[in-house]
Amino acid sequence: GSGWMAIAASSRCSTEEEAMSPLIKPFSAIGLADRPLVGGKGASLGALQAAGLPVPEGVVLTTEAFAAFCASLPPAHAPARLAASLDPSELDRARRIAEEVAALFAAAPLPAAVDEALSFALSSLDPAGVGEPLAVRSSATSEDGAATSFAGLQETELWVRGREAVERAVRTAWASLYSAQSMLYRRHHRLEESDQSLAVVLQRMVAAEVAGVMFTVSPSTGDPSVVVIEACFGLGSALVGGEVTPDRFVVSKITGEVISRQISPKTHRHRPAAEGGVVLEAIPPPQCDQPTLDEARLGELLALARKIEALYGGPQDVEWAIGPTLGEGASRLYLLQSRPETVHTQRPRGEPLARPQARPFDHVFAVLGRREGRA
Repeated sequence: GSGWMAIAASSRCSTEEEAMSPLIKPFSAIGLADRPLVGGKGASLGALQAAGLPVPEGVVLTTEAFAAFCASLPPAHAPARLAASLDPSELDRARRIAEEVAALFAAAPLPAAVDEALSFALSSLDPAGVGEPLAVRSSATSEDGAATSFAGLQETELWVRGREAVERAVRTAWASLYSAQSMLYRRHHRLEESDQSLAVVLQRMVAAEVAGVMFTVSPSTGDPSVVVIEACFGLGSALVGGEVTPDRFVVSKITGEVISRQISPKTHRHRPAAEGGVVLEAIPPPQCDQPTLDEARLGELLALARKIEALYGGPQDVEWAIGPTLGEGASRLYLLQSRPETVHTQRPRGEPLARPQARPFDHVFAVLGRREGRA
């Protein structure tokens, strides 16, 4: 974006080529073909921004930075070698290796080039040095594919402020590639450790008033003619972490009609803490019983769902938020990430969408139940 280029022009990097080093990339310089360098999440965010969709500004600390850091570690503690030696059944050993890697990653000094790249990234997103809050999201090269999903296996930290906290979050994200769950998942799927790497997305936070997820196909029935939207008040981390029961809307892609709406009591929300991070707070009545989304916002989300699915050519699982970023006065709808929908697409091929019914009318009731989200 223009902010990035202004910083690049005023930095000690004398040329655009130096500013766009292999260690750090702005969203404006990456796309889906760059997955090996920026991971699945980073590549998707670059593609969404290139398509003109509303993505908060961000940069990616690339897999080259991760490789440089790992290369600086003692060879005897090379995490890829330790992970490759695991058997899928060795849970206790996997936990010990994960603890060893986490301690090593937290303490090892950053190579000078990686340290400079991280400083450059922060100067692009927080040019005034005021500690603008960032989301620090892991972006693995093997995540978010159509065949396997690493969602939830790597780390994301929200509302991270200041150089020290951002560096700590980056190290935690790197180490999460070698969490016990991640290593055993790869061993179970027989993925080569030598093929694994991880980039880190640094992205301006949205001060979300409402946030949620959106599926461009019904995850329960596979119906491609609907969009399923779940929403909560505050940051979306409360929904993703299962701490709130969200509102749920089923919208027809064809007519725009809201087929089903389930408004839940939303007793709590995540909000930013002044010192960084997020806290859980109670939502007083009557707000907790109010709908999170009105017809206009549902229409906006539907329009984005159509564009995203057309961009990727298949069903997507989308995270979004409504609110301002710092420096933006008005609230708006932002896309935080998009990945292939895997709940329904991983259903066994031979499993039918409809099952034989005793009476003809039972088919009608079964279809109505699916449309209303009850089946």
